[in-house]
Amino acid sequence: MAIEAVLMDIEGVLGPQSFLDETLVPHARERLGAFIAEHGEEDEEIEGALDEAGRLMGGFSLKPREAEALLLRWMKQGRNPTPLKIIQGRIWQEGYAAGAFRAEVHGDAGPSLAAWKGQGMKLFTFSSSSELAQKLWLSSAGLDAERLLDGFFDTRMGQKMEEEAYKAIAQEIGLAPAQILMLSGNVDELDAAASAGLATVRIAREGGESGRHPAAADLASVILP
Repeated sequence: MAIEAVLMDIEGVLGPQSFLDETLVPHARERLGAFIAEHGEEDEEIEGALDEAGRLMGGFSLKPREAEALLLRWMKQGRNPTPLKIIQGRIWQEGYAAGAFRAEVHGDAGPSLAAWKGQGMKLFTFSSSSELAQKLWLSSAGLDAERLLDGFFDTRMGQKMEEEAYKAIAQEIGLAPAQILMLSGNVDELDAAASAGLATVRIAREGGESGRHPAAADLASVILP
């Protein structure tokens, strides 16, 4: 089946992984306690995220300090539950607005997306970061994401290493899995996508093994099947 949509990660594909690891995550960690104290009882979205975090831990009602400790533990463990991603996205929104940082995207991101869009491809992102965080990253870097991309998927669809998440995304897009090409730098994510029936290409900007997946040095090197 011909490829009709491209699904891509942001970290390592559209933008540098280092921006997440060295800028965004430390900023969220530093601001987390104060942000919860400021918004935990007056912001419906944040209150809901904290309630969901407590539910995931067995139905507990978390006090601010308990919520901070839980979310910090999840961050240290590299876990990506949706309540954490919602709160991180909101913290980063404040950081962007205050000029605390500005995101970067790889130089081939904009031209490649524009070229694929011109070929009639549907373009989507799938990231552990929230939809809000994805849009902020790309727009802060000067990418016209709202025009170039047809949708933004996050952990509400499932985790990126879970086969079921890719099946759910294919259903949401309205295409057969084989009509969707997944681009990621992470072999485990590509394994999950391939198990769901998606075509896969590993974006190997820094080299490394690609397993059973075709590899491309960058987006400009991707040949759409």
